[in-house]
Amino acid sequence: MFKKIIAKSMAKSPWIYHINTGSCNGCDIELVAVLTPRYDAERFGFKLAGTPRHADIVVVSGPITSQSKERLIRTLEQVPEPKCVVSIGSCPRSCNVFKGSYSVEGPLENYTHVDVSIAGCTPKPEAIIEGLAKAAEILQEKREAMGK
Repeated sequence: MFKKIIAKSMAKSPWIYHINTGSCNGCDIELVAVLTPRYDAERFGFKLAGTPRHADIVVVSGPITSQSKERLIRTLEQVPEPKCVVSIGSCPRSCNVFKGSYSVEGPLENYTHVDVSIAGCTPKPEAIIEGLAKAAEILQEKREAMGK
């Protein structure tokens, strides 16, 4: 009985952990805007988690820099399964204007499987909400596949 209650409550409240891996902060500002009362992503159940151990969805912004690569890998290892990884903006996908820099280690997909990519430099809040909703669907499918 308790497993059903826990599973039902988890399905309605995906927690997000945000990692900035060297971005210009444009995507970070738009992600914060999504959580403010104007766009109110919390009405869909999304909440920011203070630690990766409590997160369901990991949102990554920025190209992967030499300084952030190991932290990113360690953080992703701390997120419990099932998890969903979302890249926000052009930088995690292609490194955008930072491509070829001495300090950029490459796109996010070199280090982890990316479930949802939200395109744009910077993506609009509506696109971010749509991407997070898709991530919540994928997360639910992963939970069902695991039997949780």
